[in-house]
Amino acid sequence: MSSAVSHEASAALAPISPAPEPIAAGARIGHVHLKVSDLDRALTFYRDVLGFSLMQRYGRDAAFVSAGGYHHHIGLNTWQSRGGGRPAPGTTGLFHVAILYPTRADLARAVRRIVEAGVPLAGASDHGVSEAVYLEDPDGNGIELYVDRAPDEWPRDETGALAMTTRRLDMEDLLAQAE
Repeated sequence: MSSAVSHEASAALAPISPAPEPIAAGARIGHVHLKVSDLDRALTFYRDVLGFSLMQRYGRDAAFVSAGGYHHHIGLNTWQSRGGGRPAPGTTGLFHVAILYPTRADLARAVRRIVEAGVPLAGASDHGVSEAVYLEDPDGNGIELYVDRAPDEWPRDETGALAMTTRRLDMEDLLAQAE
């Protein structure tokens, strides 16, 4: 057994202790910064395909986009990545950034824009607690577009614990909401 496997096995058996002080209940993810190789290409995708508004641009190095006038939800920068390649498979890093839509109709309209722009979808799932569509930006950054279900609709097991699922999302039914 290699030391890496041995370490993983021992880590799996280690007791999990609670955080010394839990994070504040109102804490949330405010924004994400993505390293991109071509700022103009990334800005075109996030602004013209996903529909974010450009809030500010820092020359040729960075741009900040938002939904609804917030200072920025997504920062796009080339500070360490101008002209860089996509991350290699099997490496660590961001899996995806998730963008929460307020309604199912809003999600449907976003997915319709993506399909009409010819951007390929990487997947679409019904997780019980949410409905999600997955894609990549031009730099290979994973994106999840999703809408939550009301907490009283979340699937639960016989003990009442959350029981999320991954099932095929009915895209036809979702896209019908775009009308």
